[in-house]
Amino acid sequence: MSATAVHAAGDHGHDHGHHHKETFITKYIFSQDHKMIAKQYLITGVIMGVIGIMMSILFRMQLAWPKESFTIFEIFLGSWAPDGVMSADKYLALVTIHGTIMVFFVLTAGLSGTFSNLLIPLQIGARDMASGFLNMVSYWLFFISSVIMISSLFVEGGAASAGWTIYPPLSALPEAIPGSGLGMTLWLVSMAIFIASSLLGSLNYIVTVINLRTKGMSMTRLPLTIWAFFVTAIIGVVSFPVLLSAALLLIFDRSFGTSFYLSDIFIQGEALHYQGGSPVLFEHLFWFLGHPEVYIVLLPALGITSEVIATNSRKPIFGYRAMVASILAIAFLSTIVWGHHMFISGMNPFLGSVFTFTTLLIAIPSAVKAFNYITTLWKGNLQMNPAMLFSIGLVSTFITGGLTGIILGDSTLDINVHDTYFVVAHFHLVMGISALYGLFAGVYHWFPKMFGRMMNKNLGYVHFWVTAVCAYGVFFPMHFIGMAGLPRRYYTNSEFPLFDDLADVNVVITMFAIIGGAFQLVFLYNFFSSIFYGKKATQNPWRSNTLEWTTPVEHMHGNWPGEIPHVHRWAYDYSKPGHDDDFVPQTVPMKEGEEELHH
Repeated sequence: MSATAVHAAGDHGHDHGHHHKETFITKYIFSQDHKMIAKQYLITGVIMGVIGIMMSILFRMQLAWPKESFTIFEIFLGSWAPDGVMSADKYLALVTIHGTIMVFFVLTAGLSGTFSNLLIPLQIGARDMASGFLNMVSYWLFFISSVIMISSLFVEGGAASAGWTIYPPLSALPEAIPGSGLGMTLWLVSMAIFIASSLLGSLNYIVTVINLRTKGMSMTRLPLTIWAFFVTAIIGVVSFPVLLSAALLLIFDRSFGTSFYLSDIFIQGEALHYQGGSPVLFEHLFWFLGHPEVYIVLLPALGITSEVIATNSRKPIFGYRAMVASILAIAFLSTIVWGHHMFISGMNPFLGSVFTFTTLLIAIPSAVKAFNYITTLWKGNLQMNPAMLFSIGLVSTFITGGLTGIILGDSTLDINVHDTYFVVAHFHLVMGISALYGLFAGVYHWFPKMFGRMMNKNLGYVHFWVTAVCAYGVFFPMHFIGMAGLPRRYYTNSEFPLFDDLADVNVVITMFAIIGGAFQLVFLYNFFSSIFYGKKATQNPWRSNTLEWTTPVEHMHGNWPGEIPHVHRWAYDYSKPGHDDDFVPQTVPMKEGEEELHH
């Protein structure tokens, strides 16, 4: 590059930082800067998470002490709990909205929206996303869909209450239950807008990674975080439109008299005019997104874990190429396993065996990731900060939750525990808690990059240990009550003498849930107080190799003053022989005769 070209690039970068005076609205509200949009996603996701966790505590109290009167029910639920006693349909509404909020609005948008936005331009060496405007639109669509979802709690008849999977015919007939009325319509509208937001975001991430990498940043030098976000976006583009079609057909059935999902329906002995449809069609369409959704949530968390474990082990990540291959394999296999959610829907046994095979196959790339994390930790110089603890916690829950998936993925074994608490325990551990740990690890690790300050480490330790103990305290016993046959989504089990012996277990689970939920306040306090009062961060507090730590602590639109740095090596040159420091940033040129590692 000639001196003039370098000078021009430098000037361009300089101009980019000061190209116009920003007002409060253009900087903080309708921002097109990826770093600000990441913060908007994170804070919206945190607020939705608080609502989701509060709902779970309320319905856990109902399960532990059925028919008891609670003042807290009256305070939070009002007319939903006259005299402090929760009714059955309102219990179902809480379960439905809790599931929807946690899966889509916290784990999907909170993880991908926050960290894809923050890290993709910074780690590949780009000024911003491919389209700042579309990025802004995708956040505001997410925000609008969140508001509609929450507002559905306040309409007459209450929120949607057909479970987060909204199976017809319950969800397709407004007259079926109170929660199938306006609340269900708002659920569908909210999800349609959410899907539009997700697709805009995903397309932006894909285009940015393919087109805007800095000089020297080949695909094999990308950090595993970027690989995870990139592949997650591709899965989203492939599978989210299918959920949109499922929702649109359901809207037609509800509002326009079609019968895509309905046939031979009787209500109070009266035959309705629907015929020819099939609720199993909805299951196919829903789970074609629903299972890849597990990995849309998990892969970003695993990518974050790769980065945090390598940085805090002071070792190169073990098996970089195998990790990339496993991300690609998981992405492909995740789209051909959806049928394992439908083993008891009357599926052809041969088809069941095909889905069993593909489901068990996905254990292989998942195991590659788990073993590679363990071998990266092995004999490392471990820095046990809160981000590292949450990453190791993720490896633990990913393995324990994954093992029960082998049982549920087998069509003959699944029949015995289908729709029991065993399923609840499995997916909360492998998807919910693991992804939440990834989210927390990412927040603790990149907080200095987002806000220029450090979070309180001691509060982080308290947050991790109480959360880790309570998470296992809640979900480990559920395996046993599930194997004993306790069905999920029943608002009380006191009608069945068969389950009387399990009542005490439900109390224990609820106590752990209340303590674990309450201690998230430690995180909230740490997060919001550190934004304003945390210790000022240095430029590279974790002594990390990736490009985001070469940008100034003070944010600027365009990320780098002057020229964008060039990349000369992969992201994991930790403790490399021949170098004075135990980390070698990607911007450091290779020495003569130095070997480029790629494990």
